[in-house]
Amino acid sequence: MIPLVIDTDTAADDCFALLVGMLDPRSDLKAVTMVAGNVGFEQQVHNALLTIALAGRAGQVPVHLGADRPLLRDWVDAAEVHGDGVGGIRRPEDGQQPESEHAALALIRLSREYEGRLRIVAIGPLTNIALATALDPGFAARVERLTIMGGSINGRGNITPAGEFNIYVDPEAAAITLRAGFPDVRLVTWDPLTLRDAVFDQERVNEIAALGTPLSRFFVRANQATFDFDLQAGIDGSTHPDSLSVALSLDVELGQEDVPYRVAVETDSALTRGATVFDRWSDAPNATAAARIDGERFAAYLMGILASTPDTPEAVVAAVDAR
Repeated sequence: MIPLVIDTDTAADDCFALLVGMLDPRSDLKAVTMVAGNVGFEQQVHNALLTIALAGRAGQVPVHLGADRPLLRDWVDAAEVHGDGVGGIRRPEDGQQPESEHAALALIRLSREYEGRLRIVAIGPLTNIALATALDPGFAARVERLTIMGGSINGRGNITPAGEFNIYVDPEAAAITLRAGFPDVRLVTWDPLTLRDAVFDQERVNEIAALGTPLSRFFVRANQATFDFDLQAGIDGSTHPDSLSVALSLDVELGQEDVPYRVAVETDSALTRGATVFDRWSDAPNATAAARIDGERFAAYLMGILASTPDTPEAVVAAVDAR
């Protein structure tokens, strides 16, 4: 099994990414680390603990609170995209509490415990990752693989014309991370990868609903705000780069084509804050990015996760079904 950490700003697709990390048999999810991003920090923590309980893992997956603001910038959220991130579901009290250890310190500790084996999937802003590299210069070298959901190869943003949200929120952290010397950095981009290969249209959502499991019902409800927003933005359905990032980090075979790049982040310009420059012709690449995946295969994979029936407490199932 692969020792894994998911660093997340848990809302909508981040929740589905956590389900992948807990329910794929290849994965040994050691921790969830929280970073400021999509929605309010307390809401993100609620969403993570709810998802852990939904997977039947309450009390088994440590949740570590990390940076509740970017390194140098004011925090920017995406609540207009995701709502509260779980469709108004409220987590029943189940005794789960976050750990006292800060997320950056947990990342450093786990990199030592699983040196050369630990894989980290960063599906929010990169603040916690940058803090860990600053606190421990040896941290990056001990991580086997860092998968980042972020950036756009073609310069198309989703919060500004040039900026993809995760990079835009904390561009300094992204720049630090990409310079830190991780031996294997893989980027799952917004454009072109997500927009072409990881969009679920209404027909796909209907197929997921028809699965009839608590996980599929959770998906439909937690996904609705994002689905509606994306349609209004001219996208043909909801986007799922976070769950895709976890799947790829676990070596799920999705027919991907990886291309090496030298990736840099714009931190100085107000106009293009957070823009990512992917230099395919550099002789010193620092990351790879998937040029494409098999979208049908990915959808079938995620539906397999959502079709499963873990030992979810009845109170959590009732919360998912309550209106």
